[in-house]
Amino acid sequence: MSDIRRQRVPRPVREQQIIDAAIRVFARRGYHAASVDEIAELAGISKPMVYLYLDSKEGLFLACLRREAERLLTAFRAAAGPAHSPELRLRAGLLAFFTFVTEHRDSWVVLHRQASEPSPAITAELARSRRALLAEVTGLVRADIEESDGPACPEDDAEFVTYTLVGAADSLTDWMALHPGEPPERITLRLMNMVWVGMRNVLDGEVWTTPSGTP
Repeated sequence: MSDIRRQRVPRPVREQQIIDAAIRVFARRGYHAASVDEIAELAGISKPMVYLYLDSKEGLFLACLRREAERLLTAFRAAAGPAHSPELRLRAGLLAFFTFVTEHRDSWVVLHRQASEPSPAITAELARSRRALLAEVTGLVRADIEESDGPACPEDDAEFVTYTLVGAADSLTDWMALHPGEPPERITLRLMNMVWVGMRNVLDGEVWTTPSGTP
């Protein structure tokens, strides 16, 4: 028996060890192909102990989703909150996101790149975590709109910008997987160059309209 199994580990610590192991296995295998046996072996405990702590494979996966979603949100809040201008808040939030994806790639895979046809409970948890992230970004965008000197923007503008930003950042994580040497700082700068100039102009009241005569 390994040294890990002989140690008396407090339950909260043991649960985190199991989740750490599960994230690695789920990211590598996918939810359906992952086995509790492999997770238990990697965590250094028996399979019955995994069920004792987290009830089921689904319960274990849900615990992974909740913990990693909260870690991402915490990183985003901590980075974007102290910034003193709209553009610096946006940069800080994007940098925190891309840094999280870079440093916790397995976590990101578990959160957003899992097998199709998850259970209703997993589908609900994934939706909840996405809503939480969207709410954070929407709050950031609304604050930026309120601080701008341009005319008041319609309420749905903040939501539209949020989905645009989150969609772009989400898509770029696939690009990051193809370019593992690209640092988070450069990815953030490149996306800021793509989106901030347009956002700044809109916040200042400038809008694009379809040229006259265009079909």
